Parts: sequence; C-alpha cells; structure tokens
Amino acid sequence: MINDKVFKAMSDPTRRKIIELLKERPMTAGEIASHFKHAQPTVSRHLNVLKNADLVVDQREGTYVVYRLNTSVIQGWLNWLLDKFGGGSSNEQDEE
Repeated sequence: MINDKVFKAMSDPTRRKIIELLKERPMTAGEIASHFKHAQPTVSRHLNVLKNADLVVDQREGTYVVYRLNTSVIQGWLNWLLDKFGGGSSNEQDEE
C-alpha cells in the first residue's frame, strides 16, 4: 500500500523535478540545487521530504552525499496509480 508521505512528496513541482533529475543519474545536493533558483537549504528540505517518503536514498561517498532514486518505491507508486486510475481498458474499448 502506498502511504500518504509519497503523495505529499509527489504533490510538489520542485520535488517532481528532483525525481526527473535523479532519473538521469545520481547527484549530490549541490548538483540538484544548481537546477533551481531556490537556496540550497530549500532544496535540502525537499530532498528530506523525498527521503522520508522513501522515494530517494542517500549515500555518503567521500565528502559528498549522493542521492539516488529508490526505484522500487517509485515503481510501486506508479503501479498503484495505474491500478486505481488507469492502465485498464477504457470505456471506448469496452463498447467495441
């Protein structure tokens, strides 16, 4: 079951953009922040929301913290959305 933290995290356009960026490759907070006009602490707060929802994971690599998508949670969320709101046959197909 998908929890409310995932929906809260995905409701914000900045966090959705962060997910899009991390889809391309893992990044540090500074690399992520360079794509926004927000101050670094604002981006860090968004990253914390994504981490608390288990949508991203972080790992220390030397002096940096690298963020990656938690693809299993994202895939689970997408599957849940498709199951609840789409992915089945449409009414037009049912009528044929």
